[in-house]
Amino acid sequence: MAVPGAVAAVETTGPMLLVANKGDHTLGLIDPVAGKQIAVIAEDGITGHEVIASPDGQRAFVPIYGNSGVGGKGTDGRIIRVIDLAQKKIVGTIDLGKGLRPHCAMIGPKNGRLYVTTELAESVTVIDPATLKIIGSIPTGQPQSHMLAITRDGRRGYTANVGPGTVSVLDLENEKLISVIPVAKNVQRIALSVDDKLAFTSDQAKPRIAVIDTATDKVASWIDLPGIGFSTSATLDGRWLLATIPGKSQVAVIDLHSMKVSQMLTLPRAPQEVLMRADGAVAYISCDAARQVAVVDLRKMAVVQTIDAGAGADGLAWAASP
Repeated sequence: MAVPGAVAAVETTGPMLLVANKGDHTLGLIDPVAGKQIAVIAEDGITGHEVIASPDGQRAFVPIYGNSGVGGKGTDGRIIRVIDLAQKKIVGTIDLGKGLRPHCAMIGPKNGRLYVTTELAESVTVIDPATLKIIGSIPTGQPQSHMLAITRDGRRGYTANVGPGTVSVLDLENEKLISVIPVAKNVQRIALSVDDKLAFTSDQAKPRIAVIDTATDKVASWIDLPGIGFSTSATLDGRWLLATIPGKSQVAVIDLHSMKVSQMLTLPRAPQEVLMRADGAVAYISCDAARQVAVVDLRKMAVVQTIDAGAGADGLAWAASP
C-alpha cells in the first residue's frame, strides 16, 4: 500500500533531519541541504509522535504511542520501532509487554542508554540500544509523564506530567524519583537551558512559561507570553529561548537575560516542536496542520524556508552523518 505523500527514496551521505509524521504513521527523512523530504518509512504501527537518532546517525527509535492525545481515549501503544536510516527500513522492534503509551525517547549523553517515557506505567523505561532489551525503569510518581529532558552530564532527568501539571525530577544513575515539582493546572513539554541551571515548561491554562531553578527544584519565575505556549528550546549559545504558540501559528523569541519576549515570528499552521541544529545556526520547527517544517536562521532570527513534510509533522531529531 502506498504511503500518502510518499516520495521516492534518495541516497544521501550527509546529516538528516528526522520528522515524525503522526498523521501518515511514517518517519520522514529530510535532506537539510536540499531542503526537502527525501524518503518516508512506514512505521507499521498506529502513531509515532516522537523520534530520536542514535549518536552515530545509523538508527532511529520511534515510540508508537497510539491514536489518542495525552490523557485521551484511544489505543495504548506498546512498541518502539528501530529504523535503519541507511537502509530506510524497520530492522527491529522493542516490545514493552503491554500498552504503556511510550512517547518521548532520549539518548543518555554519557551512558548511551535509551530512555523512553511510558505514561501508563508512570515511569521512564530504560533500554539498552545495542541489545534492544529493557534494563530498567524509573518511576515518575505521576500520570501522563509525556516529555523528558536530560542534563548534559546524564545524571538528571525531568519529565513534564501533563494532566497533574507537575515536573518530576529523576536520578538517572540510581534510577529513582527525587522530587515532584508543582507547576500549574496542566503543563506541556520540557526543556533545559544550555547550562542545565533552568528547566522550562509551558502552562496550558495561562499564557506563560514556568522557569524552574534546578538547584532548588522549585519554580523561580514566569515568562509571560502572548498566547498559550507549547514546546521550548534554548539556542546553543544560551542567549535565546524559542517557544511555539500553536494557537497563533507563531514562535516567541525570548531573551534569557531579561526573561522577556523579544520578538514574534510567524510560522505555518500549528507549530509544535523546536529542534536546534547541531551547529547552533538554525532551528527547525515542525508545523502539524501545515504538514511542514519551518527553518529559522538564528543569526537573522527569521524564517528563511519551509520544507514540506507529512501529515501531522511533529517530533524532530537530528541524525549525524553515519
